[in-house]
Amino acid sequence: MGFVDFFEVDTLMVTSLRSCLFESDLFGSHYYYRPTFIQIVKKGSVEQFSPAPYIATLLNCMLWVLYGLPIVHPHSMLVITINGTGFVIELIYVVLFIVNSKGKKRFQVLIMLLVEAIFVGIVALLVLTIAHTHERRSLVVGILCVFFGTIMYVAPLSVMKMVIQTKSVEFMPLTLSLASFANGVCWTSYALIRFDIFITIPNGLGTLFAIVQLVMYGMYYKSTQRQLAERKAKAGVGLSDIVIVGGAKKVASTPQDGVM
Repeated sequence: MGFVDFFEVDTLMVTSLRSCLFESDLFGSHYYYRPTFIQIVKKGSVEQFSPAPYIATLLNCMLWVLYGLPIVHPHSMLVITINGTGFVIELIYVVLFIVNSKGKKRFQVLIMLLVEAIFVGIVALLVLTIAHTHERRSLVVGILCVFFGTIMYVAPLSVMKMVIQTKSVEFMPLTLSLASFANGVCWTSYALIRFDIFITIPNGLGTLFAIVQLVMYGMYYKSTQRQLAERKAKAGVGLSDIVIVGGAKKVASTPQDGVM
């Protein structure tokens, strides 16, 4: 294969991956995460949902935007556009999480958000003032992206621990795991074509973690459905104990052995 042919194939693959990345990352963020937050907004409570995946993803997007800047790592417009859009989406999710949480949990999320903003600001300032070449800036920010990008994918481990303990995947949405898997595969493929080790490592690990989540979902799906059915049945029994007497609601005993 000649150089021109190789270049054409490389360009075609990158173009295809660009489409894949936009669909898996942007469509995934809009659609896959949406059911969780629709549920949160409807109930007005975050219940047992963890903010960790969204906080970690927000930090990850900020760092990748910094990495993709022309003054840090030139020719990375795809990295900037996708992660910039992802930043806006994740920020909306975090704000919704804050609005629908209370007390200690809300305070913790606000503190984490503030710490992230300060941290990224300090990193940007130091990198742009101390490192004077693209290679050094790419190295410093790239290492941070690898570290925090891995944390983004590891964040759901706290939820995975709860899944094992409760044998329920109620608070580990399948759509979130599918989005992580699709996103990890596309970014890893893009990184391998571009030979970018900083993108390859976290997304390769992310793909593995997503596979583990999908396996766990398959393992505990039936037990989750049983628990939900039992909970619904208990709620139905509780409602059947309420009878109307003289136009007022009173709690009556359930007949047992023919005795009222």
